[in-house]
Amino acid sequence: MELSPNPKKNLIIEVDGKKYARYPVRTHVITPEDKGLVSLVEKYVKEYLEPRDIVFMGEKAIAISQGRAYPKETIKPLGLAKFLVRYVTKTPIGIGLGSPETMQLAIDEVGAPRIIIAAFFGAITRVFGIKGVFYMIAGEQASSIDGAADYVMPPYNKYVSKGPIRANEVAQEVSNRIGVPFAIVDACDFGVKVLGASEGIDRNFILKALKDNPLGQTNEQTPIGIIREVKE
Repeated sequence: MELSPNPKKNLIIEVDGKKYARYPVRTHVITPEDKGLVSLVEKYVKEYLEPRDIVFMGEKAIAISQGRAYPKETIKPLGLAKFLVRYVTKTPIGIGLGSPETMQLAIDEVGAPRIIIAAFFGAITRVFGIKGVFYMIAGEQASSIDGAADYVMPPYNKYVSKGPIRANEVAQEVSNRIGVPFAIVDACDFGVKVLGASEGIDRNFILKALKDNPLGQTNEQTPIGIIREVKE
């Protein structure tokens, strides 16, 4: 099968004067039953890999394989979550912690004291027009939580998920198996974050190379991608 860009997505991007292709790799719908993440990645990318490639994968698919995605109706927000959600700035990036269910996951993940402190300072700084303090204090584990959204591929449009655990370790395990660098990214149409990376990866390069979210975030079913320099 030949790799090709997703609809309405560019294949080529220029980074620091060089051109790179970002090939999306289609997989089956990943579920919590897919425990062997290393083998899964190897299965789908092995036939395409070339020396000097970089493989990357969306954090949500990894979180799902780790059993860290939950049907929305199974999350029972407590009073604290319902109260604190009022103080989270809603953004066009996504739901984030702007729902009682995702806020409850954040409390479960990093603890109520940290979330309360984040909400307190977030509310104070917003008065002065400073945004994002809540997420800075709550930390990456909290900011990586995803809510249910209509644009997400079913059945995960009705799921909420935590970020992956042991992201750097997992990235290194995959890299060791496939023989090229591997990165775990949290990407959307408004930006990208690197949550985990194997040794030798330039995280700033990954941010630049994936800034336009070449994998997409709806029904593309391409949670894995390959970055390859294009020689002219």
